Amino acid sequence: MSSSTSSTIPGLNSGHDGALAEPKVESSSSEGDGGDVIDWEGDQDPECPYNWPRRKIVTNSTILSILTFLIPLSSSIIAPGVPELMVEFHNTSQILAAFVVSVFVIGLAVGPLLLSPLSEIYGRLIIYHVAMVGFVAFTIACALAPSLESLIVFRLLQGALGSCFVTNAGASIADMVPSHRRGTYLAAVSAGTLLGPIIGPVIAGFLNDARGWRWIFWLVTIVGGAAGLAMLALGRETYHPLILQRKVDRLRKLTGNPKLRHRLDDGLTPAARLRRGIVRPVRLFWTPIGIVCALYMTVVYGYLYLMFSSVTTVFQDQYNIRGKLSGLVFLGLGIGNLIGMVLTSVTTDRAIKNRIANGAAGPEAVPPEVRLTLTPYGSVLLPAGLFIYGWTAQYKVHWIIPIIGMAVMGVGNMIIFLSISLYLIDCYGIYSASALAANTVVRSIGGGVLPLAGLRMFSALGIGWGTSLLGFIAVAMIPIPVLILRYGERLRRRQDMTNL
Repeated sequence: MSSSTSSTIPGLNSGHDGALAEPKVESSSSEGDGGDVIDWEGDQDPECPYNWPRRKIVTNSTILSILTFLIPLSSSIIAPGVPELMVEFHNTSQILAAFVVSVFVIGLAVGPLLLSPLSEIYGRLIIYHVAMVGFVAFTIACALAPSLESLIVFRLLQGALGSCFVTNAGASIADMVPSHRRGTYLAAVSAGTLLGPIIGPVIAGFLNDARGWRWIFWLVTIVGGAAGLAMLALGRETYHPLILQRKVDRLRKLTGNPKLRHRLDDGLTPAARLRRGIVRPVRLFWTPIGIVCALYMTVVYGYLYLMFSSVTTVFQDQYNIRGKLSGLVFLGLGIGNLIGMVLTSVTTDRAIKNRIANGAAGPEAVPPEVRLTLTPYGSVLLPAGLFIYGWTAQYKVHWIIPIIGMAVMGVGNMIIFLSISLYLIDCYGIYSASALAANTVVRSIGGGVLPLAGLRMFSALGIGWGTSLLGFIAVAMIPIPVLILRYGERLRRRQDMTNL
C-alpha cells in the first residue's frame, strides 16, 4: 500500500465501492512497522457481504424494509386518534393536538446525531438491537401514558430510537449490495419512509373506531416486537470495517502477531473514533452537496407532513368525507409514491449498468450524479401535483381529481427523495449512515415544524392559494437538481474527505 492510498477514504468513488475488495494478507510497507494488512480474500470471499448468498441479503433487507415502514408509519398512525385522546386528557389546544403527531418527527431529527455515528464505530447490528428494545419500550409507554404531557415525551423518545432504522437501513443496504444493483433494494427500504406515514392513518382510522387510540400503540408494539425478534434471530452484521476487525482479531490469536490490522483501520483509539464519529454528520452536512440536498429534502419532507395535517380536514370540509373513509384519501399519495419508487429504482440501476456496458471500469467509475437522472422531472411533478390538488379542492371539483393531484405530487416526492438518498449513499460509501443522518436531521425538523403552521396557513389563504404558495416555493427550487447534475462532481472533488 502506498502512503497515498492510506489517506484515501474507501467508498468515496476513489476506486472502491463502499469498502470492498476481498480478504488477503499483504505486506504494508507504508506504515514502517512491518505489520500486515488484512483485506478481503479475492472476489468470492464469503465473509464479504457483497458475496453473501442472495437469500441472506434478501432476508436482512426484508427485515429492514419492514422496520423502515413501521417507524414512519408510527409517526402518523396516531393522527385519527388525536381527537379522542385530547378529550380523554381534557385538553382543547389545537397546537398540542398537532404536536402529539409531529413530536415523533422531531425525535427522528435528534436520534441520528448519535445512533448513526455509533453504527460506524460499533457496527450496525448491535445499534439496531439496542434501538429496537428502546423503541418497543417507549411504544408500550405511549399505550399506557397517564397524561398528555407524558405521551408527548414518550412519543419524542419513541421517534429518537426509531430513527436508527430510518437512517441506518440505507447504509446497511450499501454494505450488502454493489451500487449497480443497489437501487431496487434501497427503493424497498426507502419506500417505507414515505408510504408508512400514508398507510398509518388508513389503518388507525378503523382501529381507533373499533378499539380506541391506545390500541394503535399496542398494534405498533406487536409488529415492532415481532420484527425485533426476527432481527435478533436472522440479522447479520454488515459493516465492512467491523467484519474485517473480527478477522484481524482471529488472525492475531492464530499468528501471535499484534501488529495485524485491516485495510480500513483508521488507527484511532476507540475514544478518538467516537469523538470523530459524533461530529461526522455535521461535517458531512456542512459541505455544498450536504447543505443543498438537506434543504431540498426539507421542503419535500415538510410538504408531505403538511399534507398529513391538512388533507383530512380539507376532505371533511369540502367533500364531507369523514370517519373511517377519511384515511382512504391518503392512498392517492401512496399510489404516487409507489410509481415514483419503481421509476427511480429501475431507471437509475439501468443507467449504471448501461455505463458499465459502454466501457466504465466497474460501478466505482460511474459518477453518483447518475442517480439524479430523474430528479428534474420529479421537481416539476411536485408543484404540479400541489396546484392540481389545491385548486380542484378549492372549487369542490369531484373528489377523485384532488386525489389524482396528490398522486402526481407523490410521484415527484418519491423521485426526489429516493434519488437523493441513493446519491448520498453512492457519494459517501462506508460513511453513508452519517451522510443520511445529517440529511434526516434537517428534513425531520421541516417535517415536524411545518405541520404546526399548516392549518393556520390554509385558514388564512384558503386551500387554493395556500397550496399555491407551497407550489411556488417548489417551482423556485426546480433548478437545484439541474445544478447538482451539472456541477455536483466538481463540488465533490473539492471536498476534503481525508479527516472524516
